[in-house]
Amino acid sequence: MIFAVILAAGESRRMGQQNKLLLPVGGEALVLKLAKSVCASDVDHVLVVLGHEAEKIRSALHDLPLSFIHNPGFREGMTSSIQSGVKALPEDCDGFIICLADMPFSETSELNHLIHTFQENRIEGKKMIVVPVFEGQRGNPVLFSSEFRKDILTHKGYGCRGIILNYPECVKEVIVQNDYILRDIDTLEDYEKETRPYSA
Repeated sequence: MIFAVILAAGESRRMGQQNKLLLPVGGEALVLKLAKSVCASDVDHVLVVLGHEAEKIRSALHDLPLSFIHNPGFREGMTSSIQSGVKALPEDCDGFIICLADMPFSETSELNHLIHTFQENRIEGKKMIVVPVFEGQRGNPVLFSSEFRKDILTHKGYGCRGIILNYPECVKEVIVQNDYILRDIDTLEDYEKETRPYSA
């Protein structure tokens, strides 16, 4: 089984007073646009990590086939949410995709490319990381084999980049055809730039 873990617990501090995950993109909440793409992929289950304004995020996603967990330490940053999500995964999980909720343009086809690459190259008991790459730049989401559970749960750095760098021999790069894997929304300027085509 492959799970997706959507990180939707952040405080959107760089956005100001607004929760960026609830801003509209093409007539729907940003987090909903991302979650729809993930739910439509070949993952077996989708888990959403909540924290800041949890009930509003839950309400925005209430029609989708996914489950929620709450990260009580969400103010500590992204790593705490990754660890909360990974800790909640079942023991028989083969792998998990860490998805950033502020990347609304991620496509189902790209997620499936990661999943199928993992399935085709998976060796039981051997660590593996599948990373999307556009024009030489690595992006998100990233798929980890279950053997990385302990590494992630004991990781002290920010996010999972340090783990990826520490295990170069385990990384399988997947070339994608667009830059959606690089386009996250952190600031109001990002939001206005990235959503301009939807409001034209």
